[in-house]
Amino acid sequence: MGAPLAGRIEQRALESDGSLQYVTYMPSRGGAGAPVLVTVHGISRNAWEQVSMFAPYAERAGVVLVAPLYEHGRFPRYQRLTTNERGESPIAVLEAMVAEVARTTGASGERLHLFGFSGGGQFVHRYAMAHPDRVAGYVVGSAGWYTFPDAQRRYPYGLRYSRRLQMGGFELGRFLAVPGWVLVGERDVHEGSAMRKTERVMLEQGLSRMERGLRWVDAVNARAVELGLAAPVRFELLPRSPHSFRRSMRRGDLGQRVFGHLFGLAENAAPAAASLSKSSAEPEGRAAQ
Repeated sequence: MGAPLAGRIEQRALESDGSLQYVTYMPSRGGAGAPVLVTVHGISRNAWEQVSMFAPYAERAGVVLVAPLYEHGRFPRYQRLTTNERGESPIAVLEAMVAEVARTTGASGERLHLFGFSGGGQFVHRYAMAHPDRVAGYVVGSAGWYTFPDAQRRYPYGLRYSRRLQMGGFELGRFLAVPGWVLVGERDVHEGSAMRKTERVMLEQGLSRMERGLRWVDAVNARAVELGLAAPVRFELLPRSPHSFRRSMRRGDLGQRVFGHLFGLAENAAPAAASLSKSSAEPEGRAAQ
């Protein structure tokens, strides 16, 4: 398979493993030297929808989009970064996709910009913790729960290494140098069916995505201040937005906020995202996960 076509949204298969799919967009000016934004879906697996709605902003900003598609049966817990039953790592899959896009488009894949919504937000903040040197900046949209900057708690609740999951033990100082944003819809205040509701998480992190996002931002910034660092994360509300990527884009100006924070795209510099046809978008109910 050749390079992605400029100005086109494409779903592609990884050359080294055709069973692994991703969606990409290269702006019409081409991808040579362009930054890469990796956008990670939630449990609805709406990778195509995310790229479609971000494409007008990527076009204006000159950004190449990459959206991995983590098939449910193969990667049921990709949000935690851990390997599946085959021993496949969702991190390694993402890195292979970024490397392929960088090679075929000429984009700069050395340091990534990251966005994730809901379950994708879980993936993104954990990836930034695990590989801070790879991340230029990240935006978490309405994650259901978080890994806290606490070395006493075992991963994925905290940073302490988990032998069972073979993950954790992250170096906090480098992560705290990476700028991040947590965005939650002002109407995303109810317990969701897809949100983790164990007694431990409810007690430690809160009852809603808004409460959990606020507690995590406060904890990260407080830890940074303790270490003599500037507070690296900001929290913002998306107006009139429930727990839905599509509605957050249309009502809450999510696209402008993401591209403004990560790439300095001026306000009103990008056109409104085009409405998706029924053939290219997932049903609203699933997209709201």
